[in-house]
Amino acid sequence: MLRLSLEALQIVDAIDRRGSFSAAGKELHRVPSTISYTVAKLEDDLGVQVFERNGPRVELTRAGQELLKEGRYLLKAALDLEHRVRRVASGWETELAVGIDSMFPALSFSCDVSAFYEVAQQTRLRIVQEALSGTWEALLDRRVDLLVGAPGDGPAGGGYVSEPMGTMRFVFAVAPGHPLASAEGTLGRNELQHHRAVVMADSARRMAPRTVGLLLGQDSLTVPTMQSKYEFQLAGLGFGFLPEHCARAAIAAGLLVEKAVEEPKPDETFYLAWRTGEQGAALSWWLERMRRPGVFERLCRYLPGNTL
Repeated sequence: MLRLSLEALQIVDAIDRRGSFSAAGKELHRVPSTISYTVAKLEDDLGVQVFERNGPRVELTRAGQELLKEGRYLLKAALDLEHRVRRVASGWETELAVGIDSMFPALSFSCDVSAFYEVAQQTRLRIVQEALSGTWEALLDRRVDLLVGAPGDGPAGGGYVSEPMGTMRFVFAVAPGHPLASAEGTLGRNELQHHRAVVMADSARRMAPRTVGLLLGQDSLTVPTMQSKYEFQLAGLGFGFLPEHCARAAIAAGLLVEKAVEEPKPDETFYLAWRTGEQGAALSWWLERMRRPGVFERLCRYLPGNTL
């Protein structure tokens, strides 16, 4: 006969976290007598003492600590099972992870997140930021369920569906005090080689990382986001390509100087992507939302330096 119940484990867990029977009762909306009775019956059934009583405060015994350590795994497994059952019944995922390239601030999703919570049925939402090839790797490694604004073409091998969201132009810019700001003519490799480039780090763990705008052997300052790249270039600590949305206001304000280069960065296409065969109400909601006209333009309005 099973001597443990999920209810008893839940009560033991609440007592341990709250420090007393009465506090656990308030959290679980149970009267103190029910809490005391459940613990006493559990101790009687198991033949061990679970708590040391010290007045109103209680502490787990060594046996109680072991019980709760393993019991919390059971509580989590039961909760996960409950979520899976509800998912099957309702069609809504237990959790949806949306990946966005670190080029774009997570706040650019604020209106979408708000709208999602108005319709989502117990689906936890997780926003994940990766960079460059790391965005695609996160999708293939199942760390995210949907990519929004993934840069460049996806990796070979398939396993996913992708749709272009929009194209971004880039400009080469330096701070007014940077040595290249006063250089005349179109800048080539010889002029660029002797100066530091500010580049975004690729978050890929297995895939080959991308290096954008970096010459062989060149000094570089690697940063995690477009926001930090923009700020370091404003500070004159290096040069590099910036999204046109990012740079135009700073150039107009005299905070950056646009320079012509022999090898300009091509326009880059950004994609919406998800794994082949995946379906669910939450994923479907986000796909429909991200396919609406003007979404990519809205993401670009949140780029650093842009005026909202």
